[in-house]
Amino acid sequence: MNRRSALKNLGIGGILLSPFSGFSKSPAAGTPVLRIAHLTDVHLKNDFDAPAKYAKCLHHVQQQSPKVELILNGGDIVFDMNKEQINAIDAQWKLTHDLLKEECSIPVQYCLGNHDIWWAEDNKGQSIYGKKYAMDQLQLSKPYYSFMKSGWKFIVLDSVHLDIDQTWYIGKLGEEQFHWLENELRETKANTPVLVMSHIPILTATLMIEDDIVNKWEMLGGDMHTDTAKIISLFHQHPNVKLCLSGHIHLRDKVTYNEVTYICNGAVSGAWWKGNKRETAPGYGLIDLYADGKFEERYVNY
Repeated sequence: MNRRSALKNLGIGGILLSPFSGFSKSPAAGTPVLRIAHLTDVHLKNDFDAPAKYAKCLHHVQQQSPKVELILNGGDIVFDMNKEQINAIDAQWKLTHDLLKEECSIPVQYCLGNHDIWWAEDNKGQSIYGKKYAMDQLQLSKPYYSFMKSGWKFIVLDSVHLDIDQTWYIGKLGEEQFHWLENELRETKANTPVLVMSHIPILTATLMIEDDIVNKWEMLGGDMHTDTAKIISLFHQHPNVKLCLSGHIHLRDKVTYNEVTYICNGAVSGAWWKGNKRETAPGYGLIDLYADGKFEERYVNY
């Protein structure tokens, strides 16, 4: 999909790209009802000194004042299930569980990333093929779900699906999940603010800054949702949808469209534990939520 047709299909004529140094503040009265941290793209394995660096990140989160009460993990929890055998995958997940148990006292809610799915061709037919292994590890009965906390509704989406040729993934919801999302928003009270988390961005501007693109942009189906226009149209019917968080790109940006803010946060692992990804340092999002649906947020380099 080229840039012109992509923007035409999205109907985007009023995108606001915002800076992200320090807190981005909206007028909000009173004290925040909840402080959350958005950690995404950890890509944990016992290499690159990743366990010690991830522990440092978790300690940094827990030292924030006011305290963080909830961590949202945006997926790509382990390094890569697709390129590993089962013994290596078992080790990555054991390392994840052990490290969280030893180094983190804050509750965590997860969504699945593309690296958390066992789609290697020679694994077809196994009982834990696809998303089941990671769902079992995270004790998830479904890969998408919702929950309430401190007056906010949190909707966690499953954005990673096999493409029509069954060989690679694309970002989308699919009909069943989209109808579920419609029903979730319909049944949510209009004065209840909503935060949505996906792994693949619903809307992002990061795809326009690839190094090798000159006067031509391509938006690949694995980099951003292919059903963006449909989701945006649904959100427009529900003004209580305030904030959408994602990761996947390992770059940080913020797009505001139709009064909904879409934040793609940088990766905890940065460039897969090898420093910065372009101009985005390894880090996490720190977000204060208010009862009236407003929020303050910033990106933290730990």
